[in-house]
Amino acid sequence: MPDTPSDDTVPDPMSLANARTEWLAAAALPTPDPQLPEWFRELQTRSWRDLVTLPDPKRTDENWRFATLKLSRMDALEPAVAPAESQIAEVLERSEFTPHAAARFVFLNGRPVLTDPGELTGRAGVICLPLREAILTQGELVRAHFMREGAPLGGAKFAALHGAADLDGIFLHVAEGTKVEGAVEIYHWATGENTAVFPHTLIVAEDQADIRVIEYFCSLNPHDATVAVALTDLAAERGGQIEYTALQNWNGHSRHVQINATRVGRDAKARGCFVNLGSRWTRTESLSRMTGTGADSRMLSVNLATGEQEFDQRTLQSHEAERTTSDLLYKNALYDKSRTIFSGLIRVDKGAHFTDAFQTCRNLLGSDEAEANSMPGLEINADEVKCSHGSTSGQISDDEIFYLRARGIPASDARKMITLGFLNQVIDHIEAEEVRDHVHRLVEEKFLNVVE
Repeated sequence: MPDTPSDDTVPDPMSLANARTEWLAAAALPTPDPQLPEWFRELQTRSWRDLVTLPDPKRTDENWRFATLKLSRMDALEPAVAPAESQIAEVLERSEFTPHAAARFVFLNGRPVLTDPGELTGRAGVICLPLREAILTQGELVRAHFMREGAPLGGAKFAALHGAADLDGIFLHVAEGTKVEGAVEIYHWATGENTAVFPHTLIVAEDQADIRVIEYFCSLNPHDATVAVALTDLAAERGGQIEYTALQNWNGHSRHVQINATRVGRDAKARGCFVNLGSRWTRTESLSRMTGTGADSRMLSVNLATGEQEFDQRTLQSHEAERTTSDLLYKNALYDKSRTIFSGLIRVDKGAHFTDAFQTCRNLLGSDEAEANSMPGLEINADEVKCSHGSTSGQISDDEIFYLRARGIPASDARKMITLGFLNQVIDHIEAEEVRDHVHRLVEEKFLNVVE
């Protein structure tokens, strides 16, 4: 496959870690926070060492196959600065995408500017705290799940960068039998050229607990280039249920890395949906481990790439117990000179008999210059399993265009209708109606920028 043409306005994403070390050395390591527990300070130190010693990914690494490693020069990143009051007021006004949130948390440049537990305030069975406060007050609960899975899909250096950086994020713990109505909303805004932010979301649902979370990544203005390295830890314990949606809509100059680790216990369910609309370059790594009998995981992704955007997605469905189920459905719609990469593996461990696992990636090409790369895979070490994987790529059908034009619909509108219908097959799997409706709106809005 051909490399993406160079773009002098785009930093080299694989040099982010190297650029970040300079100010981390000056700002983070010499002044460790003595208030934080020893285990966390040790984790930060290990992360720093990994950041320095781990090699940069290379095109010869299977986990970075087809990735664009060198897009342009790398400018030094900047620590996020304290936002102005006017900026805080603006993001608060713009941070209410769904009307009936159970709780709402807003960050600007990594700093919490709104902590509103809403209906969760004082509720028995729910811990809902900024991450730093949770580490100080709920240390052992956090420690049991925080960055436990590592980054096995290629992003270890970015995970180390994240672990060595300042705290920024939310801890949600839902106790046995507790069900949270409405979605918990988390907003991450950024402003300032080359600002680096490191969001971390940790969600735990115990036996028969149920929670929905939607996380937004947004730019305050259309010009400043943000670098975000986000980590998400999801733990659905025995019988618990988690529905998590990440909506990435940074401006077109920004870079986004999201490393997601989901652990699904006995008879538990986890639903993860990743929506990528913005940024110049996004890499999403999603690990889902089915560790208990009856565990069920659904992995969804909606990607609308335009211009010269590149969306790089790596997944692992890891079946580690009997009678587990997973279902992955990723859909990419590409226009202009955009690129997508999908590499997914279903792995069934020895002894994980009676596994049902499915993996589907569909690519819809809206232009001759768009490029979609797909690498589905299976690794089966057990008997009595039902597994399938596949990927397809195709242009928008001329017959479909003709059918709609014959009914008075202009060609450009017909192409958009077909693309929306293609993506909606995934969006409609989002269970929360208010989240589903909002994703529909954002996808439709992005079509205003599609170049025919």
